[in-house]
Amino acid sequence: MNLEYRHAGEAWKHLTRHLEELILDRGARRVLEVGGGANPTLPVEFAVRHGLEYTVLDVSIDELDKAPPGYLKVQADITSPTLKLTGGYDLVFSRMLAEHVRDGEIFHRNVHALLARRGAAFHFFPTLYAPPFVVNRLLPERLAEIVLHTLQPGRVRQGQHAKFPAYYSWCRGPTPGQIRRFERLGYVVHEYIGFYGHDPYYSKVRILAKAHRALSNWLVRHPMPWLTSFAYVTLLKRA
Repeated sequence: MNLEYRHAGEAWKHLTRHLEELILDRGARRVLEVGGGANPTLPVEFAVRHGLEYTVLDVSIDELDKAPPGYLKVQADITSPTLKLTGGYDLVFSRMLAEHVRDGEIFHRNVHALLARRGAAFHFFPTLYAPPFVVNRLLPERLAEIVLHTLQPGRVRQGQHAKFPAYYSWCRGPTPGQIRRFERLGYVVHEYIGFYGHDPYYSKVRILAKAHRALSNWLVRHPMPWLTSFAYVTLLKRA
């Protein structure tokens, strides 16, 4: 398993490139994005250029209808215990979806079932126990909304960027327990990248922002997997 720790800014900056390289390196042809809704992660031009069958799955047909033309679209609930979809995907991935899933085990089990033999899954998600996400998890939804809006000015809260309830089920850094969870479902954990920092939440208080950056820098050098803010995880279906 490749295990790394980086600054959170890299997670957002390099996500598209990371996914494109994963697709090309594995020679994937059938790709499924879960929760892509109105805003699929990869441009349709990339799919056309590399001959991909790029499908976007979302629980909301209204969100899927907003997506640009050129994508295959499937309306379904990835967390349904009785999910029945044709699988055989070389790659199934999600971006900032896992934290909104009530039951992480069902989510990852269903993704596993959709993979082709030797297929791969990739997920990008925020992790506990980063303080902003602990607040978001513990406080009542309306109060958490007020707190996060105060800490993160300029955050858009309506339309396609609306805030959805977050549960953080199975959303952890590369802790031993988290890795064992995936292995019990039949995955091999190929890569786990933990990211530290969530600078926008502290931008209004200069001294707090400075202390936060210093702590994030220290954690990258001296990592503690329980304190990550975000994670990339790449999982391979065990042959």
